[in-house]
Amino acid sequence: MLAYIVRRLWQMLPTMLGVILLVFILFNWVGGDPAYILAGKMANAEAIANIRHQLGVDQSYPAQLWIFVRQIVSFDFGLSWATGEPVAHIIATRLGPSLTVLVPLTLLETLIGVALALAVAFARGSAADRAVMIACTVGMSVSILVYIIVLQYGLAYKLGLFPVQGWGRGLGENLLRYAALPILIGLAVSIAPTLRLYRSFVLDEAGQDYVRTARAKGLGERRVMWVHVLRNAAIPIVTHVMASLPALLIGAFLLERFFGIPGIGREVILAVERSDFPVIKAITVYVAVATMVFNLLTDLMYQALDPRVKLA
Repeated sequence: MLAYIVRRLWQMLPTMLGVILLVFILFNWVGGDPAYILAGKMANAEAIANIRHQLGVDQSYPAQLWIFVRQIVSFDFGLSWATGEPVAHIIATRLGPSLTVLVPLTLLETLIGVALALAVAFARGSAADRAVMIACTVGMSVSILVYIIVLQYGLAYKLGLFPVQGWGRGLGENLLRYAALPILIGLAVSIAPTLRLYRSFVLDEAGQDYVRTARAKGLGERRVMWVHVLRNAAIPIVTHVMASLPALLIGAFLLERFFGIPGIGREVILAVERSDFPVIKAITVYVAVATMVFNLLTDLMYQALDPRVKLA
């Protein structure tokens, strides 16, 4: 196991190098000269030259690439061009609000999706199964913007059950008051595709030989589904959840933007609007690293759930 982990970490280096080169090329050759963005339209040549020197963009490309590598290794991407805050501090303070929404959302989505998938698979082919699948198709056809606008207007503005926008200081206040409606909307959007996907995983396992053998032995249908089928269907379910975690941080930007949640997704939108390249570069690199780490954790959990799998 240890040898496998070391080998996987070593294999991440070429991937990380490719990410570094891609980000460096995009921001230095495609993104334009940041000195003109920071200096403004009325700046003279001397001011632009001073800004380029302060940023280090007046150096050669190999020197700039080395600076970028040092920033990644030291987790220090300098200061935000828009606010002057350290980029590491911005990401650290924005991570908490994002996790306050995404962790409960992921747990509820997984638990509800698994329970409904087992129930629907248990009644496969029935009127209830077809009705649920039709509802899922309709739910997937509705844009997340519709969910946000309708539920925010109805539940928050009209009924006053939730605050329309805002964010507090304590975890309990944020989780129970400010994050409740975004989590509810996130569930409304994600439960339909999650249920369809998990249902397919469960049905694939329900048709295997070991399930027919368990039924032939006289085991009850509920025991077959909850013990035998669920144990093996958990492998692709865990793989799906773990693989989607890094993207969730960025994917929730609409919820964070509409509800004023100071999270990572909202920060990305603000950084793009302000052309705040240090923040964008840092988040891009961190998401790439998180994706590779979660892929490794997914493989380790896959092997833990199914000891027959040999990691190579």
